Amino acid sequence: MVRAIPTPALDEAPLAPGLYVVATPIGNLRDITLRALDVLAGADLVLAEDTRVTGKLLQAYGLSARLERYDEHAAERARPKVMGALADGGRVALVSDAGTPLVSDPGYRLVREVAEAGFRIYPIPGPSALLAGLSVAGLPTDRFLFAGFPPPKSAARRTFLEELAGVRATLVFFEGGSRLAASLADMAAVLGDRQAVVCRELTKLYETLYRGSLGELATDPALAEPKGEIVVLVEPGRETEATTAEADAALADALTRLKPADAAAEVAKALGLNRRDLYRRAMDMKGRP
Repeated sequence: MVRAIPTPALDEAPLAPGLYVVATPIGNLRDITLRALDVLAGADLVLAEDTRVTGKLLQAYGLSARLERYDEHAAERARPKVMGALADGGRVALVSDAGTPLVSDPGYRLVREVAEAGFRIYPIPGPSALLAGLSVAGLPTDRFLFAGFPPPKSAARRTFLEELAGVRATLVFFEGGSRLAASLADMAAVLGDRQAVVCRELTKLYETLYRGSLGELATDPALAEPKGEIVVLVEPGRETEATTAEADAALADALTRLKPADAAAEVAKALGLNRRDLYRRAMDMKGRP
């Protein structure tokens, strides 16, 4: 039998003045952190991407707060008011509709201005669709690149993807359901048929993960135009070994500046080839005594 867990009492300690960057749930409201609730309860002003969305979150936890819209359209006129509040010793919380602020939203300009003005900035960590996707994808996590939303048009999207093709890291994208199939097809065409994972509605009732090659996922009927929030993760590109001609060209250039041993070491590091083999080749190119 599942028992409801009572909401813990809020921390009564007053918040210090400054800007609080607060992560909020990406779907399941129970993913809110206790510290985030403390901040939202004690802030003088809460900046929200959509005040209606944040209002529902506050209502769910019996909180009330002064809400102000802060998105890419309202940011320019909102920032002076925020800076004035901080100058007066105010406590300001910044939230997005879901997840961690500044990840694919305009909040970084505010954080930069606040930092330049010398006010304190407090990270209140918590949910993130980016990290949630990485945690369940089963793709390498020692190095990853978050690329945000690809361009909506295919030509621009392919150019965008070509710039990422050589990155030796797991690639993470956000994408809308209406563009997902076309985006996956362009990824397959530009990046090759790499393994990928599509995460839909993470932490929500209809959370679903799809695994396969980019080509398979691009033609999966279930991904033709799915609803909800989507994270796409793509495995790193595989390194291709340099050709003999490329190695010789690199060695020839290095030998104009370096001794054979140093030239071999430089090319081995640059091309990922065996240093001893390159040294023997360098000696042949220089001419053995």
